[in-house]
Amino acid sequence: MDNPQRRFHRLLVTENAARRLEEDGVRLPVTPELVRPEQIDAMLGPDAVHQGLLAEADPLESPDIQDLAPEGLVLVLDQITDPHNVGAILRSAAAFAVAAVITTARHSPEATGVLAKAASGALDLVPIVTVGNLSRALTTLKDNGWLTVGLDSEGDADLAATPLHGPLALVVGAEGKGLRHLTRQTCDAVARIDLPGKITSLNVSNATALALYVASTRIKAAG
Repeated sequence: MDNPQRRFHRLLVTENAARRLEEDGVRLPVTPELVRPEQIDAMLGPDAVHQGLLAEADPLESPDIQDLAPEGLVLVLDQITDPHNVGAILRSAAAFAVAAVITTARHSPEATGVLAKAASGALDLVPIVTVGNLSRALTTLKDNGWLTVGLDSEGDADLAATPLHGPLALVVGAEGKGLRHLTRQTCDAVARIDLPGKITSLNVSNATALALYVASTRIKAAG
């Protein structure tokens, strides 16, 4: 609710939620409507955890990929469709000061309550760039000076041993499927994450968080 670019139309709250908001001194963008918890349950479905509050708002404007300043780090999601994973990835992106998350218009989840809950506020902190063609978007990034590195279990080398510098675009594939063939071909390099334990793979959101740590540390060290 602190993002001035977010336009709210309606805010539904339960009596308990309204009391908590008042006690915490939260300033509300619109006058709330007091409802019973089951009314919000019916609107959101069984998978959403709402804590007694539902906000209806316009999605934030998607920046153009050409407008991304060639500095720092961006994430590119290659058809990751699970809203829990995308939400967790957005949360990690916010934690590591990722400049933007790039995703496709198709084969990506909408910003529903489930995704927003998993993102823990990151929907209002990390710009989401939506593109029609991922391969073309990667080519645009490369033309603008970005190093594009894909993450895949079949990568050529460990990410920690792969030469990295900013501006860097980390490309993450869907869980199970990994990067699509054309995406792999378009990336400047494809790297893997080597793990020392008996389990050698991670959930895509966990792997992304680890990759962000490796990449941000390497970029900082490179100056």
